[in-house]
Amino acid sequence: MSTDEHAGPGVDDGIRTMLLLMPRLVSAAKRIRVPDELAGFDLAPRHLSLLAYLLFDGPMSVNELAGRLEVAPATVSLMVGDLSRQGILHRAEDPADRRRTIVSVAPEHLPAVNGWLGQGAGAWRTALEPLTAAERRMFIDTLLAYERAVTEARSR
Repeated sequence: MSTDEHAGPGVDDGIRTMLLLMPRLVSAAKRIRVPDELAGFDLAPRHLSLLAYLLFDGPMSVNELAGRLEVAPATVSLMVGDLSRQGILHRAEDPADRRRTIVSVAPEHLPAVNGWLGQGAGAWRTALEPLTAAERRMFIDTLLAYERAVTEARSR
């Protein structure tokens, strides 16, 4: 199977490359060390996306977080409760609507969370910045399609 220099690799060559690359990507992500300030907390992979949204998009309600994470509000509420009890998250009443709770990263942990998640963000910035908006969209859509296909195959 040859590669046309202008067209890129064939499908089989692309699959081979991705099958070899994905374990290395996962391994590299797992090697990002949890900062000492956060090492004593019970942080699981499910907390990373929640913390990333709060870090990059700022404080938001449990329902907003649930929508972005694509999980039930009750699931987010449990995670927020757990991280709040550990002091990583801060919950405050929404002054505009007292029925809503606004969640944010606790100020004393913000530098550690930013440093920790910022490593991955910096690497993604290096990879994505040279691409055009259309190329970034295609790359992200491709990863989402891969995730869907893996999830569907697992559920069969």
